[in-house]
Amino acid sequence: MTQSFLPPLSSTRATTLYVGALLGPSLLLLPGLAARLAGPASILAWVGMLAVSGGLAWVFATLGRTFPGGTGVAGYVTAGLGAPAGRAVGWCFLIGVVLGAPVVCLIGGGYVAALLGGGRTAMVAAAAVLLAAVVTLTLRGARASTIVQLVLVLVLVLLVVVAVTGSAPSARAEHWSPFLPHGWTAVGSASSVLMLAFVGWEAIAPLTGRLRDPRRQLSRVIGAAFVLTTVVYLALAAATVGVLGAAAGSAVPLADLLRVALGPAGPYVAAAAAVALTLAATNAYLTGAAALARELGRERVRTWWLQVAIVAVGALLFGAVAVGWVDTVQVVALPTASFLAVYLGCTVSAVRTLAGPVRVAAAVTTLAVAVVLAFTGPAVLLPAAVAVAVGAYGRRLAHLVHRPDPPATTDVAQRDRERCLLVA
Repeated sequence: MTQSFLPPLSSTRATTLYVGALLGPSLLLLPGLAARLAGPASILAWVGMLAVSGGLAWVFATLGRTFPGGTGVAGYVTAGLGAPAGRAVGWCFLIGVVLGAPVVCLIGGGYVAALLGGGRTAMVAAAAVLLAAVVTLTLRGARASTIVQLVLVLVLVLLVVVAVTGSAPSARAEHWSPFLPHGWTAVGSASSVLMLAFVGWEAIAPLTGRLRDPRRQLSRVIGAAFVLTTVVYLALAAATVGVLGAAAGSAVPLADLLRVALGPAGPYVAAAAAVALTLAATNAYLTGAAALARELGRERVRTWWLQVAIVAVGALLFGAVAVGWVDTVQVVALPTASFLAVYLGCTVSAVRTLAGPVRVAAAVTTLAVAVVLAFTGPAVLLPAAVAVAVGAYGRRLAHLVHRPDPPATTDVAQRDRERCLLVA
C-alpha cells in the first residue's frame, strides 16, 4: 500500500475529535449509575473526575508531542518504564476495548428494554442483537465514517441540551437532601465508574502531530474541548439528581429526563439515539481494536481474532448479567479498571520522562488515578493478572503489542484511529 499522510488538522476539527473522544454512549448510563452509588454527592465525583480528566489531557498531549509514532500508550510507557511495562499497558488497553464493546451494547439494550417495558432479560437480549448486528456488519467490511460518528455525538449533545433545559422547571431543591446518603466512600465508588466517561485523551494524543502549529493550537483545542465536555457532564449530572430525585439511580436517566421534557415521545427519542450511538460506538471499538493490533503488532498478524474475542467476551458478560451473577456496576468496572491501569502506567512514565509543570501535573494525576483504581474493587485484579501474564509470557505476546520501529502512519491507520476515538 502506498503510504501518504493525511492533511493537517484545523483547530475546529481537532476540537471536534477531542469532544467526540469523550462523549459517547456511556453518557446514557453513568449519571444514573453514579447517583445510585453516591446520591446527590455524585456531583462531587463528577467534579473530581473532571479535574483528573484535565490532568490527563495535559499529560497525554505532551506525551503525544514528545513521543510521536504509531505505538501510542505502549510507546509512552516503554519510553519511561521499559518494554515489559509497555507490553503490559498495550494489553490492558486492548482488553479494555474488547470488554468495552459489550458494555456499550448493554447500555443501548437498557434503553430498548425500558421502552418496551422489559426487564433484565429484555436488556440482555437487545444487547446481544446489537452486538451481533455490528459484528456482522464489520465482518462484511462495513465501517462507520468519522463524519457519521461525529454527527451522532452532536445529536447526543443536542439531546442532553433538550433534556436539561426542558426538564429544568421540574427540578426540586429537596432532591439534593440528604446530600451524602451513603457516606464519603460512596463518592469514591462513583468516581471509579465515571472514569469510563473520560476514556479518550490517550487515543487523541497521537493526532497532535497533525496540527499545523501544535504549540499555538494545542492549548486552545484542549481548553475548548474540556470546557464543552465539562458543561455537558455537569449539566446532565445536576439534572439527573435535581429533576429525578429518588429515581435518579435509573439505568436510563436520559430517557427519564426526556420524558419530563418531551412527554411520552421522550423515551422513543432516547431509545432511537441509544441504538444509533451503540451501533456506531461498537463499530468503532471493533475498528479501533483492529487498528491497535496492526499498529502495535506485526503486519502479518490477522485481526479477525479480535472480533471473535469480543463476541466471546460479550456472551460471557451477557450470560452473567442475565442470571444475576453480576450487576451493572461490576460490568462497567471491568473495562474501567483496564483503562485506569493504562492511565497509571502512562502518568508514571510521564513523571520519569517529562519536565517542568507538566511533570508535577503527571505526579498529581498519578496519585488520583491510583486512588480511583483502588475503588474499582475486585476488577482491579484484571490489570494485575495482565501484568503477571505479560511478565511470564511477554516474548510470546510481544508481536501483538510492540513494534520497535513502527512504519510511517498510513491514511487507513489514521482514519481507523479517528474512528476509535468516539467510543467513550
